[in-house]
Amino acid sequence: MTAAMATPPNGSKPLSNGMFATNRTRIVLAITLLATWLFASLIPSYKQSVKDLAQKKYNEAIGHFPALKVDWHPKVDSEVQFNASKVALLIEGRPIPHLVPQLLHMMSVVPPDWRFKFIGTNKSVMSVSRSFATQYQALNGKLDLVVLPKPWKVDSKEDIYRLLTDLRFYNDHLSEVEWMLKFESDSIMCANSGDTLDDWLHYDWAGAPRSKDDTFAGNGGLSLRRISTVKRILGFQSRYNDTEPEDEWFGKRITVLPGAKVASGAEETHLSVEDTWFEKPMGYHARDMGENLADDVWKDPKKRKANLDYCPELAMIMPMKLERERCQGDDKMV
Repeated sequence: MTAAMATPPNGSKPLSNGMFATNRTRIVLAITLLATWLFASLIPSYKQSVKDLAQKKYNEAIGHFPALKVDWHPKVDSEVQFNASKVALLIEGRPIPHLVPQLLHMMSVVPPDWRFKFIGTNKSVMSVSRSFATQYQALNGKLDLVVLPKPWKVDSKEDIYRLLTDLRFYNDHLSEVEWMLKFESDSIMCANSGDTLDDWLHYDWAGAPRSKDDTFAGNGGLSLRRISTVKRILGFQSRYNDTEPEDEWFGKRITVLPGAKVASGAEETHLSVEDTWFEKPMGYHARDMGENLADDVWKDPKKRKANLDYCPELAMIMPMKLERERCQGDDKMV
């Protein structure tokens, strides 16, 4: 009998099969461990490859968009950049579509150190604040968007008259202001004007005259007011509710106030035009956004053309009818 066929003592089974099984298990285990290690070592590089590919696709996609750089002036102090004593005020409770372009235009023609304040309802403030341009101006400290708390409201003209004749409003919301440009949604200043608003700061009140010889050129739709003088009047006078408009009420008092200086219709230059035509004012008040225009300013086609040629911004606040749409034989007097 050969050695290969030898039988182990005590009748046990041959050892060769057990040793082979043990070796095979170790080999499988080693291979499994090796495969696991190789797979684990490949995961980081795979992740990096996917990340690099995603970044490449992202960069390619971004490359198709136009470049946009915005300087938000995060470190600019609005108290240094702007003059707290000068404010242009617009009060409007209706979410009118042209409020944003009107505000932006006024910011471009009013001297740059003036700040702007828009007071409205939730709806009108929301409509103005949706614009990227007004958001920028608000973050830059140029524009304040305000919804007033009770008891004030701006739902009607009478509400606004009460607001502007309430001393608490000036003390609480315009405490640092000395000069206020008050304009409405139907008024505009003209970029072609050779004057600047700062040229009028020696007046206590200046606006549009009602006639050529009006001693108080003070229509309030587009007017400059000295707040310290307004407070003097409100310190000893109170307006009755549901009476005359606030500009007429102030006019009767400021014209007899000792030391007050008001603009008149007899002057050569005028801050604004409303009822009486003057050539090349600083701005226009197109009453009720063109629905209630004065004949002296708008009926004559030559004056109308002169107004629009000089101040094309009027198209922003007025419902315009193109001249070429007129019928044959139209005398153009309406």
